[in-house]
Amino acid sequence: MAAACVAFVHRIASPRLAGAAEQAPTAVVIDKTFNVKGDGQSNDRANLQRAIDQSVGKTLLLTGASRIDASGLQLRNGSHLRFEPGASLTLLPHNQAAYQMLRIWDVRDVVVEGAVLNGSKELNGARNDPDRDGYGMGISIAGSSNVTLISPTTIGCWGDGIYIANSYERKGQVSSHITVRDHLASDCRRQGVSLISGSNILFERPVWQKIGGTMPSAGLDIEPNSNLDLLDNIRIVDPVTRRCRTGILMYLQALPGVRPKTVSIEITGHRDELSAVAPLNISGLELEGNVVTGTIRVNSSTWVSSRVPRMRSENYDAARGPKIIMEGLKIIS
Repeated sequence: MAAACVAFVHRIASPRLAGAAEQAPTAVVIDKTFNVKGDGQSNDRANLQRAIDQSVGKTLLLTGASRIDASGLQLRNGSHLRFEPGASLTLLPHNQAAYQMLRIWDVRDVVVEGAVLNGSKELNGARNDPDRDGYGMGISIAGSSNVTLISPTTIGCWGDGIYIANSYERKGQVSSHITVRDHLASDCRRQGVSLISGSNILFERPVWQKIGGTMPSAGLDIEPNSNLDLLDNIRIVDPVTRRCRTGILMYLQALPGVRPKTVSIEITGHRDELSAVAPLNISGLELEGNVVTGTIRVNSSTWVSSRVPRMRSENYDAARGPKIIMEGLKIIS
């Protein structure tokens, strides 16, 4: 099969990523080389996984409307996926409460461009399970580094559009240097994005809208799972949250523990439109003698609502926890 693939490889210049060094031209492999049908009906998962496995160090070009089963796809060290305009991945009917359409687990140097992922929540026969409900992810990043997502679209996920956490296999391995530009999450059941743990995480110009169906139903939920997690240099630039239950939620109760923690979060230019509960909710930090310090800075927000919107802060140790700094808030009601 490898010899047959060579005929379908050509070379183009890779787009420059902001802050990246000039790159040499990269070989491009077409998904159809691996018998990916992209016809909107066939299960292309196995052939797409083979394409991913055999195109490391090259750019894999997805060209059609592919369907995949809930087993999802695992990216590799050095994977580079590019979706042509009109290309997409859509889940076939299934009954799985937990899945990951694209897994970026314990790998590095990954680029995904123009992904369009449809979780087909209307085709999911899973029952509501309080222990697992909302774990169907569009893109799941765990314990990985140097990951760039350019203009990803995640719609109709059973859980979250994007989920970022520590490694599941390597204790304490944190996801780091993750850049997401122009993310659109729409009609997901739990979150547009869940950020559990990470270092040097940047979201630029995301739009998280119409999130709802299971709690917490936030555009962005920053919510550590344990004292092993890290919230270091988290930057959210010009996010829009629209018609979510909560625009941006930070719930930090699981973070305190034997290890002292320092939190660094900056949100700039947040625009919230018509969140049902609150545009911003920073809550759930009862230290009980543990140490969590740092800064949560929120600059230049605009909150739009038919009523007077407000920030909610509940069970938060403001005296000893990370300092909350809000500047330049504009309210339109």
